[in-house]
Amino acid sequence: MALELVGGAALGAVFEKLFAAVEDARTKATKFYSSLKKLEETLKSINPSILEMKRMNDQLDRPKEEMEKLIQILKDGEKLIHKCSKVSCRNYFKKWRYANEIEALEDSLRKIFQVELQAQLSRNNMQILVLLKSNRFSWSNKGVSVKYESLGSCEATDPPAFMVGLDVPLKELKRWLFTDGESRIVVSAPGGCGKTTLAKRLCHDQQVKEYFQHIFYVTVSKTFNLIGIIKKLFWHSDEQVPGFQNEEDAVNQLELMLKRKVESGRILLVLDDVWSGSESFLTKFNFQISGCKVLITSRNEFPKFGSTYNLKLLSEEDAKTLFRHSAIPEDGSGSSMPGEDLVNTIVRRCKGFPLALEVVGRSLHGQPVEIWRSTLMKLSEGESIVNSEDELRNCLQSSLDALADKDIMLKECFMDLGSFPEDQKIPATALIDMWAELHKLDKDGIYAVINLQNLCSQNLLNLVVTRNDANEIGWCYKDAFVMQHDLLRDLAIYQSNQEPIEKRKRLIVDLTGNRLPEWWTKENQPQLSARLVSISTGYSVDEMFSSNWCNMQLPEAEALILNFNQTENKYELPEFMKQMDKLKVLVVTNYGFCAAELTNFSVLGSLSNLKRIRLEQVSIPRLCNTSMELKNLEKLSLVMCHKIGQAFASSTIQIPEMLPNLREINIDYCNDLVELPEGFCDLVQLNKLSISNCHKLSALPEGIGKLANLEVLRVSACTLVSKLPDSMGSLHKLSVLDITGCLRIRKMPKQIGELRGLRELHMRRCPGLRELPPSVTLLVDLERVICDEETAQLWECYTHLLPNLTLSVPEEIINLNWL
Repeated sequence: MALELVGGAALGAVFEKLFAAVEDARTKATKFYSSLKKLEETLKSINPSILEMKRMNDQLDRPKEEMEKLIQILKDGEKLIHKCSKVSCRNYFKKWRYANEIEALEDSLRKIFQVELQAQLSRNNMQILVLLKSNRFSWSNKGVSVKYESLGSCEATDPPAFMVGLDVPLKELKRWLFTDGESRIVVSAPGGCGKTTLAKRLCHDQQVKEYFQHIFYVTVSKTFNLIGIIKKLFWHSDEQVPGFQNEEDAVNQLELMLKRKVESGRILLVLDDVWSGSESFLTKFNFQISGCKVLITSRNEFPKFGSTYNLKLLSEEDAKTLFRHSAIPEDGSGSSMPGEDLVNTIVRRCKGFPLALEVVGRSLHGQPVEIWRSTLMKLSEGESIVNSEDELRNCLQSSLDALADKDIMLKECFMDLGSFPEDQKIPATALIDMWAELHKLDKDGIYAVINLQNLCSQNLLNLVVTRNDANEIGWCYKDAFVMQHDLLRDLAIYQSNQEPIEKRKRLIVDLTGNRLPEWWTKENQPQLSARLVSISTGYSVDEMFSSNWCNMQLPEAEALILNFNQTENKYELPEFMKQMDKLKVLVVTNYGFCAAELTNFSVLGSLSNLKRIRLEQVSIPRLCNTSMELKNLEKLSLVMCHKIGQAFASSTIQIPEMLPNLREINIDYCNDLVELPEGFCDLVQLNKLSISNCHKLSALPEGIGKLANLEVLRVSACTLVSKLPDSMGSLHKLSVLDITGCLRIRKMPKQIGELRGLRELHMRRCPGLRELPPSVTLLVDLERVICDEETAQLWECYTHLLPNLTLSVPEEIINLNWL
């Protein structure tokens, strides 16, 4: 019988020899026929498992020691079979002895495959799943797939580490949720009272997680997209996301999915930040499913939807505790400590709002008493206001004024945050780009990041940094994002709108809900002096963007932010951009769930001062089919964009001619990128090239060695990339190389030693890497290698030859909250 051979020199060879010996002996040593026949059948049965095991070991490049026990058994078995062939028919003792040994061999093989090797296969599979998860994949019974960032996560992020006044509400809500009577609950309170914090703490409570086996957390916000929310819920459930025909179909499919899900445990669905006027939205979640409960947070009550739990403001004692935690250093240090009466008076002015107590308290942290008294005077000016949210805004305004007194630039950066949509993650890199040009901050982002950190320390935003293994500012903050409470965003917009529209420094246009500003429809548009322009739409009005842009007059604009929410397949860049002669930064973001084709791209050819472009979730048109030139463009960022390869193909103009001064390219989550356009290798002035999470990219072009000025190269989480081009040795200015998460890379190029300027090398989550070329000893300037323990062992034998080298093995933290 012809048997499929097992690959691999050791395992395949010994298995083949044993099987051949058994077949030969069965025809010659008839005295052992029954025992050999049974052994042959066992060998045939375990052959598929050996094939699978060999395949898995090849994928993970496991140590050969894991196979040694099996190989030795097979070798001993072959020797035994050869001995059997030589046994005389009259030697009854040896016949009996070898027959028992053949049966013992067969039993041993059967057991090792039923127990030990199955356990090893399971372990290898789990390691692959861990690697996939760390590289932002998702898996289910339908297989492995890339988990797109745009779909997001339905897990509640961690609540603040320090909380007061929530123990009683948490206990009462759990009592409501754990009883059979209440299936829908509305947590209602004014803005800034801690509703979201309470909801997050509820989702992370151990008793709640034990009672509800499936917890979904979704932020709804003012401009919600029902189909988008339902897609998130499907994705979070590891179910295939259907192509919904309409909202009714999406709701029906969601109900069916929840009914399937509840069979394996109770469900809690949290809908956070539901706005007034969302009654029709909430009717879609009136499911009558036993074991499924829905909790929403809102500034309003929705009595027709469910029972209302009114979250109270903080008691005076809790308010003091929270304020002191924010305002007074733990060690009591400061210019001078404020008196108890002054503290108590400011606390009372904050009206028990946690947000106000934290923001005002943080603005006074370590400040002299005179600043405390000045803040109290500003708070007292709004004493006659009785509306709670107006009172809260007054409290927050005092902190903003204090910010301006200390650092006017910091206040300007805070005001810019209102340019981004409510409840959306703001990429830190988008802010770095914007501030570098608007406020003349350094282009590498050092001062921009300091501003982000200072605003975070003042509780004016939440800064989430997802990498802790990079020294370079831009690298560390590449995946970082900013979140902001909607009341703080409202404050920024309110302040920006205090001047007449013609004189505003920031023009923030919100077209959600088909609400067009009066000036938008005028035939003769006013000339506006805004330096920062932001236009946001809800999903119900995006059709207008294709054809009904007004002819805005923006001669002073230096930054343009376009926030879409897709309903159509195409978006047309506005013609008025041609007149924006001073435009330096363009940020285009599609917050929908499918990439939208961006048209009228040729308008960019008129913008001679444009330096930075960031596009997210759009299909790039064929840029090179036009004579468009972006002569001063320095940085191009493409996130979740489609058709990059096509965009730069079939060119009528060469890429270096179109982008003669490009210094930095960032390509992230562009999942249809199969190969990097060859023309990129002719951008000899390029300093930084980052390609990450592009799971169809299999290799870098050999021409990359022509990038003589390249200083930073990142090829991260590109899981099909199996090697780096040999031409890399020509990148003599390269100082940072990052191959984190490239699962298939087995070895580094021999020419790596020619990278004499290399100082930092990131190579975590590279399980296939089993050897380093001897030329690494030439990397005399290498200061830091960030890797896993297994890779660190490869470097150990070279450390005595590289005196400047430090091996860093950071703790691996798999955190998908950024999604």
